[in-house]
Amino acid sequence: MHIGIIGLGKMGANMRDRLRNQGITVTGYDRNPEVTDVTSTAELVEALPAPRLVWVMVPSGSITDAVIQDLSERLETGDLVIDGGNSRFTEDFKHAALLQDKGINYIDVGVSGGVWGVQNGYGLMAGGNVDQIERAMPVFDALRPEGPRDESFVHAGEIGAGHYAKMVHNGIEYALMQAYAEGYEMLAKRDDLIKDVTGTFKSWQRGTVVRSWLLELLVKALEEDPELASIEGFVEDSGEGRWTIEEALANAVPVPAMSAAIFARFVSREEDSPAMKAVAALRNQFGGHAVKKAD
Repeated sequence: MHIGIIGLGKMGANMRDRLRNQGITVTGYDRNPEVTDVTSTAELVEALPAPRLVWVMVPSGSITDAVIQDLSERLETGDLVIDGGNSRFTEDFKHAALLQDKGINYIDVGVSGGVWGVQNGYGLMAGGNVDQIERAMPVFDALRPEGPRDESFVHAGEIGAGHYAKMVHNGIEYALMQAYAEGYEMLAKRDDLIKDVTGTFKSWQRGTVVRSWLLELLVKALEEDPELASIEGFVEDSGEGRWTIEEALANAVPVPAMSAAIFARFVSREEDSPAMKAVAALRNQFGGHAVKKAD
């Protein structure tokens, strides 16, 4: 199988590597000449056998819009475009309609796994026509972790469902990170009583109900910097947390934990706190997101 990838940043480049390691032929395009395989999207399209499969992995919003528009003018009837970036699910309806007018198929896929996905595999949430999902299944199987498919891949529904599922996933992620972060601050405050904060978190990694990969990453961050002294408690948000809250409001779904987590990130931009340092450290650990270095 031969696939094209547009966007070779942290996630896209790692996905290209994992696909190649799994026997999939990949031609990648990126504006960065140091990582790209071809010099233009036109050259990428030319390199792919028909019917083509192109995976878009660029920042959401206007950049994704521009790439989809460009592909609509270059691809042919029967080709397939997969948006694996963090687009808002409502954008999928627009992109699918644009491509459908040209006879080009479309799938949206929410991808989770961060910078570790190249080694561990990615969790995938797909939306689209079942025939097109099946067509792309060799790619999904190469990207996901080994083991039962239904534990790392879901055909969540029609177009838009993949990105909607990923949006809710990230809302949960916000709340989980906030809970670990607040626990960190409580432990760190009582240094008269708790003498080993890192060890306390580490002891929860087996046998307890709060064990998780996020907990393992927090332990890793604390082992590297026990007091998180090298970073500021300034935490960005990717947009999906806000979209989750907006959807909750639109559908009258109470999400107090998720909403508190996103508002805590806004507070972090006004004052430094140990809890928000922990959230910043976690985002850096799983996603490679930039942190603000402490003065």
